Amino acid sequence: MIKQYIVERRSWIILFILLQFLLNFIAYMDSAIPVMSILYVSFLSTIIFTFFLIIRYNIETRFYRSLVERENNLDLTSIATPRSPFEILIEQSMTSQAELLNRVASHNLMTLEQEKDELLSWIHEVKTPLTAMHLMIDRIDDETMKTHLTYEWLRIHLLLDQQLHQRRIPFIENDLFIENIALKDILFNEIKTLQSWCIQKGIGFDIQLDVQEVLSDAKWLAFIIRQLLTNAVKYSEPSDIIISTEQRMDHTILIVKDAGRGIDLRDQSRIFDKGFTSTTIHQDNAATGMGLYLAKKAAQSLLINIHVESELGVGSTFTLTFSKRNEFVKVTGAS
Repeated sequence: MIKQYIVERRSWIILFILLQFLLNFIAYMDSAIPVMSILYVSFLSTIIFTFFLIIRYNIETRFYRSLVERENNLDLTSIATPRSPFEILIEQSMTSQAELLNRVASHNLMTLEQEKDELLSWIHEVKTPLTAMHLMIDRIDDETMKTHLTYEWLRIHLLLDQQLHQRRIPFIENDLFIENIALKDILFNEIKTLQSWCIQKGIGFDIQLDVQEVLSDAKWLAFIIRQLLTNAVKYSEPSDIIISTEQRMDHTILIVKDAGRGIDLRDQSRIFDKGFTSTTIHQDNAATGMGLYLAKKAAQSLLINIHVESELGVGSTFTLTFSKRNEFVKVTGAS
């Protein structure tokens, strides 16, 4: 540390030495100035300057020496200044508050997990009477009554299904099983579920599958397609919904095209946002704003890109672009 101290003040030390040499040189060259007197003054000045350096060294390096000692001893409290009772009280209060916040956070997390499990259990329990209700509706002879009851049953079924998948979305990675899936089977199962609703609204389907299989998770892909078909049926008048597949640059493309009311251009960038319904028909109480949001979240985990093109009053076209097989395998580790 002495060396560092001298190095940091070398300019002042050199200046002092040069002044002494200059003073003695002038006395040597000028006979009118007594050399011995000048040497005596230089000697005293050097002693005083040396003592000054020593004193300043002790004063200026005291704090840094204490830092070095604390670092060597790894004892942060050995050089700490005595704390007042107020400081100790503040520290204890902060520590207790941190512990309290940790306990509250842990309790809230456990409560949320418990509520989630209870809700999932409730949804599964409700499915049993809902299935029985569907069987009872099938036995009704009055077709008009049967159609209306089936429509209301379907609304409840879809809302429960949406809630179930909403609770599972955060843990979707633990629920994936990647395999080759026949698109025809998934599409026909979903259309069959919506059959009574489609008959009621006079909606048909035109299916053209140039590509028959994709690599994905059957359950979550069915959920995504269910949201797209539900929206297409909900917002369409009597018409055909066109479903097709094609291959573009090694990507499988699934296209769902309807002739419904369409989506306003200002809404198209927001339809996948959580809770967003519409700015065009804002009083639509049937919309929850969750279907497309959940579909987007599930698609991201399946490496599927969802794109929409729509014109207000003309219809909408939703496109699912599946990743290349090697890209999917590289990310997910599927074989």
